[in-house]
Amino acid sequence: MSILKRIALFVIVNIAVMITFTLVMALLEGFGVKLSGSLVFDAVVAVIVGFSGAFISLLISKWVAKTFMGVKVLNPGANLNGYDRWLLDTVHAQARAAGLKKMPEVGVYDSPEVNAFATGPSKSNSLVAFSSGLLSQMSQDEVEAVSAHEVGHIANGDMVTQTLIQGVINTFVVFFARIIARVAASAVREEMAFLVFIVVNIVLQIVFGILGSLVVNAFSRYREYQADAFAGRIAGRDKMIAALRALQRNSQAIDTRHPAMATMKISNHPGWALLTSTHPPLEKRIEALQRGQ
Repeated sequence: MSILKRIALFVIVNIAVMITFTLVMALLEGFGVKLSGSLVFDAVVAVIVGFSGAFISLLISKWVAKTFMGVKVLNPGANLNGYDRWLLDTVHAQARAAGLKKMPEVGVYDSPEVNAFATGPSKSNSLVAFSSGLLSQMSQDEVEAVSAHEVGHIANGDMVTQTLIQGVINTFVVFFARIIARVAASAVREEMAFLVFIVVNIVLQIVFGILGSLVVNAFSRYREYQADAFAGRIAGRDKMIAALRALQRNSQAIDTRHPAMATMKISNHPGWALLTSTHPPLEKRIEALQRGQ
């Protein structure tokens, strides 16, 4: 994923909520509502604002996928065609093998990219979605492995864990942005202090947020290896390696309709540096499976 898409990801998922809170509090102070300027108050605000953005993103993740990616959910009670029924049954069989008590929704979205993703606020409220490009270009064995990889994300609780990590990062972002913004505001004339505080606060939230996303990306890369290993156990290591090799052969088309889904997909294009990528290189993932990791 390119650095521009990484910026877009952070903005879409977290900045909107954090800046909204920041502006509301700043406007209240501007209209004479006295809010404490203590470090304790700033810390409390940082926790509330930081985790709000992350958890709101998690709670609406399935809605976002269905709305912005156009995911069509397969209805288990419907008269599905043979392939759709096989896909639904495969995901549910793997979910049961993983010990999930409630079956994830299974959906398909129309896109030439060869990809799939898992999302949802919890193990009992999740979605596994496949692109039409993946389903048309991969064999059933390869699709089975991809499905197991995505079920692995759900079984491992990756969505919730990533949200907690993002919430902690956001908290530090908001806290230090507010502290530095207060220092900057105190160094200018009183009539300029309000504007300086708002501008510096927002700019620093964006800058610190981009830096903090490197930590989130590192966790994302780690969990990809874990999901690959899970798929190797559930579907078979050879099938998972074959699926990753198929991704190597068919990795040109990328769907950019909603960058926030990139961290949940089985593959994405590494950006200008590994640190900005949510996924390890496919070669490294294949090597890890071959080593039995």
